[in-house]
Amino acid sequence: MKSFWNQCKEEIKKKLNKSHYEIWLEPTSIVSVGDKSITISVPNSYYIDRINKDYLSIIKEAVNSIAKKDVNIEFIVNINPLEPAVSSTDHEQGNSRGGDDIDRQIKTAPFTGLNPRYTFNNFIVGSCNQFAHAAAKAVVEGLTTYNPLFIYGGVGLGKTHLIQATGNIILNKYDNKRLLYVTSEVFVNDLITSLQHNGMKIFRDKYRSLDILFVDDIHFIAGKERSQEEFFHTFNTLFESHKQIILSSDKYPREIPKLEERLRSRFEWGLIADIQPPELETRIAILKQKAEEHRVTLPQDVAEFIANRVKSNIRELEGSLSRIIAVSSLKGKEISIHLAEDCFRDIFKTREKVISIGDIQKAVAEYFNIKVSDLKSKKRERNIAIPRQVAMYLCKELTNLSLEDIGKSFGGKDHSTVIHSQRKIERLFKENNEISIAVKLIRKTIEL
Repeated sequence: MKSFWNQCKEEIKKKLNKSHYEIWLEPTSIVSVGDKSITISVPNSYYIDRINKDYLSIIKEAVNSIAKKDVNIEFIVNINPLEPAVSSTDHEQGNSRGGDDIDRQIKTAPFTGLNPRYTFNNFIVGSCNQFAHAAAKAVVEGLTTYNPLFIYGGVGLGKTHLIQATGNIILNKYDNKRLLYVTSEVFVNDLITSLQHNGMKIFRDKYRSLDILFVDDIHFIAGKERSQEEFFHTFNTLFESHKQIILSSDKYPREIPKLEERLRSRFEWGLIADIQPPELETRIAILKQKAEEHRVTLPQDVAEFIANRVKSNIRELEGSLSRIIAVSSLKGKEISIHLAEDCFRDIFKTREKVISIGDIQKAVAEYFNIKVSDLKSKKRERNIAIPRQVAMYLCKELTNLSLEDIGKSFGGKDHSTVIHSQRKIERLFKENNEISIAVKLIRKTIEL
């Protein structure tokens, strides 16, 4: 039955807007299948009204196509997602239903929005994300230890993976916990739909009766007055009831433009953990793990070749790996450094021309309001030394130059000074949010 309904949902997904599908069809599950009818469970009666009004024809088309015959569809409300769904006709008919129908009835799992493929086991931990990873695991061990947990970092650095892995562990550890993962876009669209159809009570019950709420990309609600209003009250209800809230964003709370101050302050109540672009060793480990998942052998020199050139985005790393695997398969050649050089020649050549040490020094000097000549001087005052270390760190991350070449560009410093600067900045990421924010903003400026 599950396989049949999953096939139907895949067909339905192709014909609907992603957010509409996630709100109205993803939470459904199959309860029974007969010769001429199927029964589908939905979270509440409002879903039945909305599906019959807007999506029934699409569902029927998909069901009839998969079943290869005309099938009647019945929707029933699953009041308690941990118990079998029951329709109103069950109470009226009592035991008159055939035993086969009863046997076909199954328990329906609560809709969580979580993707089971995101786990801690396949999340590569490095100095770039070690603090966020530790914070997430601490939440698993003791709910509301850090509440809210706010994880932020640039696009494609693993925020979604980490918070969904947290949700999956909680789901397995606590059988009785009600949890939901949504993107803030889904939250906003859910709110809009509820406002349009007088469903605000259902909307509020859905979000405020949870034990754990995960909201990805929370910055999306900034500037949306009603969405911020509803989330503010949702946050307060959950927090005051000692329920866990886990949020992610591409920015530190105080960096999110048009975010209401009352929300900004609440996001800072708990623990804030950032995820930085992965260092070389972590990038190589990610490539190796993904290659294993694809069941291909990735030579060390090829992994280093890619990791040395793709530095700021895990998704881009994975995309580069997929590209070389595809080229290898299509050309019938083993993955090698020669194939990699041929495969990425134009792509990496363009990237390498973009950023120079001069670009980095200029951006750092402008941010800290000092002169480029100060970065190259022997001055050791803190207002010069920290920017210099930031600049060296970024040179190591964003260029392919040797430590010696980088040191020479800063007034003849040696390679040990560059290494010290890199380690110092990596340590400050965990201790000083201002430095973490500064590096992120400068990096964005350079990479534009």
